[in-house]
Amino acid sequence: MAELKAIDTLFPLLSKDWKQSWVNATNSPGELKCSVEAAWGEGYASADEIVRAMDEAGIETALATDLLAWSYRRQERFALDMTDAISDMTTRFPGRVFGLADYDPFKIRQSLEKLEADVGQRNYKGVYIHIYGYDIPLDHRRMYPLYAKCEEIGLPVSMQTGHVLEAMPSEHARPIYLDRIACDFPGLVLIGTHTGYPWVDEMIACTMKWPNVYLSISAWLPKYFHPSLTSFMKSRVASEKVLFGSNGLSWKRYVEQTSQMGLRDDSLEKILYSNAKRVFNL
Repeated sequence: MAELKAIDTLFPLLSKDWKQSWVNATNSPGELKCSVEAAWGEGYASADEIVRAMDEAGIETALATDLLAWSYRRQERFALDMTDAISDMTTRFPGRVFGLADYDPFKIRQSLEKLEADVGQRNYKGVYIHIYGYDIPLDHRRMYPLYAKCEEIGLPVSMQTGHVLEAMPSEHARPIYLDRIACDFPGLVLIGTHTGYPWVDEMIACTMKWPNVYLSISAWLPKYFHPSLTSFMKSRVASEKVLFGSNGLSWKRYVEQTSQMGLRDDSLEKILYSNAKRVFNL
C-alpha cells in the first residue's frame, strides 16, 4: 500500500463553495438529493488542502471535472463553474491537477470555442459529459460536433454511464450508446465512468469490443462492484482498459479496496496509474 501511487481520472473539485452550491441545487423543489453528497464530506477549505490530501493518499495527479450538470426539471446549471479554480491549481501545482472540460449540447459553437481555450490556454486534458438533464442520449446528433473536434485534436472524452442519482431519467446514458459513437469515431478515446451500473455488462462488452473504449471504476468503491465487473477486472483485457477515478469518494479507501481485489501486481499498477498516464497523455 505504501508503494502504490494513483492518478484520479474523475475528481469533482470539492471546494466548500462548490459543494455547497451543489447541495443547494439538489435541494431545490422537485430535485432529488444525491446520496453521494454525504460521502463527499464538507468539502476542502483551500487548494492547498486538496493537494495535501492527495499527498497523504498517494494521488500523483487528479483530473478535475468542470462539471456541467444540467437540471432536468429547471433547465439550468447545477453548481458553480470551476474553470478558473481548476486553471489556478494547474498553474500553482504543476502536474498535480488538470481539468476536464464541459460541453453544452444546446450551445454547440460556444462550447467548442470554450473547449479550444480550455485545452490551448488552460492545459485541460479531456472532456467530461453529464448528459442526463438535457434529455438526449449520448449518441445524439447534438453531441457529434464535440466528438468530431475531440477526435481531431486527440482529446479523450469521459462520460457518466449508467443510472443517475439526481431526479433525471437514466436511460440516455446506457453504455451501449458508446458502441455507435466508437463506430463513427474510431480515433476518439471514449471512457464510460461510474462502471455503467446497472448496465455493467453493456459497458464491459463495449470495452472489450472497441480498442478506443475504456471503463472507469469511478463512483463505486470496489466492495460494491457488480460481480461481472469484479470478474472482468481480473482478466488480461481489463488490465489495459480500466481506469481509476474516485468521483470524490475516499482516495485511501479506493486504493486500499482495489489493492485487496486479488489483481496481479502489474494489473493493479496499470489500473491505478499507468493506463491513465497513457490515455490522457500525462
